[in-house]
Amino acid sequence: MLMKGEMVMDKRKLLIALHEMKGIGWKSISRFMKQNGDLYDPLSLTDRQLAAIGLDQAKIALARKAADETYAAGRLREYERRGIAVVTVFDAAYPKLLRQIAQPPWVIYCIGDISLLQHPAIAVVGTRTPTFYGRKNAFQISKRLAEAGFTVVSGLARGIDSDAHRGALLGAAATIAVLGSGPDIVYPPEHGDLFREIAQKGLIVTEFPLGTKSHPGLFPLRNRIIAGLSLGTLVVEAALKSGSLITVDYALQESRDVFAMPGPIDSPKSQGPLSLIKQGAKLVADVRDILEEYGHTMECEAFSDCAGQTTETTGDEQKVLNLLRHEPASFDRLLELGNFEFGHLHAVLLSLLMKRLIEQRPGSLYALSEST
Repeated sequence: MLMKGEMVMDKRKLLIALHEMKGIGWKSISRFMKQNGDLYDPLSLTDRQLAAIGLDQAKIALARKAADETYAAGRLREYERRGIAVVTVFDAAYPKLLRQIAQPPWVIYCIGDISLLQHPAIAVVGTRTPTFYGRKNAFQISKRLAEAGFTVVSGLARGIDSDAHRGALLGAAATIAVLGSGPDIVYPPEHGDLFREIAQKGLIVTEFPLGTKSHPGLFPLRNRIIAGLSLGTLVVEAALKSGSLITVDYALQESRDVFAMPGPIDSPKSQGPLSLIKQGAKLVADVRDILEEYGHTMECEAFSDCAGQTTETTGDEQKVLNLLRHEPASFDRLLELGNFEFGHLHAVLLSLLMKRLIEQRPGSLYALSEST
């Protein structure tokens, strides 16, 4: 046998250390994996043996540095200090569906409730520049999916992603945001409040180590995790060349379900979903269209045709209604008067719009609806 030797370091720590080492990627780590799922220890192999599995001299040096117990311990202490859980393919907490994809991440970094990794999940994705129709429906269907026991997975991006997360948070706080950056970097930066709310009530997930800045090349890698965590992927508004369709491609590669929400046929943002429907994606007009695929039962009260039109309000919704009693107000004015967090006010306004208690007027002003 070409390679021999006993492991010097615990395989879990070694995997984390290799993953943390800049310059060693997914393929390099795969070369260290044994057929039985164990790892070869770089310190137990000669340079010739390491070269034989495809490592150049630079990577050999990095691998030997990673195998130093001190390096691994230091990296783990830093994640623990920041409250970030490190989950590897060797851990029971690693999600089963993600383990089944063609290129599962060796390590994922998590902030929040890691039990959500084991829950049935649906990805909800779409354009970064949605219409009101898209925002409303992404929010509403994500809320109902969460109420039905699903975790809603998305990418924390502008547009449909953020509305999907906010809807799920309002429904049952069951949402996972998959980042295209390290766990310490919020992108886009204006989603700081949403990031923190998901970290507190849901789960933040990334395969990228601390300090990894977001750039376009990382988003397709993030999208494979969004699809990999999910039983199916729903597209709400997307152009024909939308990046969200990359997530669909990954879902199809892994034989996962694909759902699409139709929109106006003359809207460029409807062309992605309409194309998917033509290719066999399931048309979604109601949350039932997804739930029936997985045998979920629905409570009539939660999912009746008029569920989105209930006039019951939360305390914060009533607070906004009171602020609008005398005159319409802009988002910024409501933010100032009500002392709300940005992301939370967005969710409250969207809920009131769906309940038809308020309306949006020209000039981005919110006002009480005539029936209120």
